[in-house]
Amino acid sequence: MKEPFVIANGRETPAPLPCSLEQFLVAQGLPPRSVVVELNGEALPPSQFKTTPLNQGDRLEIVRIVAGG
Repeated sequence: MKEPFVIANGRETPAPLPCSLEQFLVAQGLPPRSVVVELNGEALPPSQFKTTPLNQGDRLEIVRIVAGG
């Protein structure tokens, strides 16, 4: 049986489902405050990362925030 996954930036990425978006980001080595996330086409504020559950096959677009100019 295939291990659970989400689609992160267009790629199947194993995910420790069930988990929250925040748990997934931490597992990927991404500090939650350093990224902007769209889940299934909807932008999520960082305040919702901890309470937003991920499901098999969810589509995430994750963009790192880079400071500078």
